[in-house]
Amino acid sequence: MLTAPNTFIQIAPDSTAESGAVPESSREPKPVHMLEYELLAGAPYRYTNDELLFEVHVRRLGLSEAEVDARRDELWRAFFAKSHACMRASMLPKKFGWGVHSDAEGRLALVARDSEAYRRFLEAGERGELKLTTAMRSRRTAR
Repeated sequence: MLTAPNTFIQIAPDSTAESGAVPESSREPKPVHMLEYELLAGAPYRYTNDELLFEVHVRRLGLSEAEVDARRDELWRAFFAKSHACMRASMLPKKFGWGVHSDAEGRLALVARDSEAYRRFLEAGERGELKLTTAMRSRRTAR
């Protein structure tokens, strides 16, 4: 499922994050959420959902830039032969306090929960200027 253009993903309802926190880990390869953070924080509105997923995938594989360039089409087709989750399932809005804005071209940027921009996106959604959605819960709700 893709992250739709003109959409703002709010942090998960069960998140306890008060602000956008920079994820940390010493694991190798880096966890997916750390790579997502590094890519989106370093280049807001550069990646679409698919581009971000693919870039995270090839980085976790440890492929060189030259190898990715030489095999891009093959790697892309193989990776997207099965479906992948959108940013609603990412740990960034689920646990680390980052909203995700998808602009008119579907390019993504992180927005800290405690920021003025986060509040403005919520207000724009309430006015119907963009679609509001929430990240997936980390835990199932009790029945």
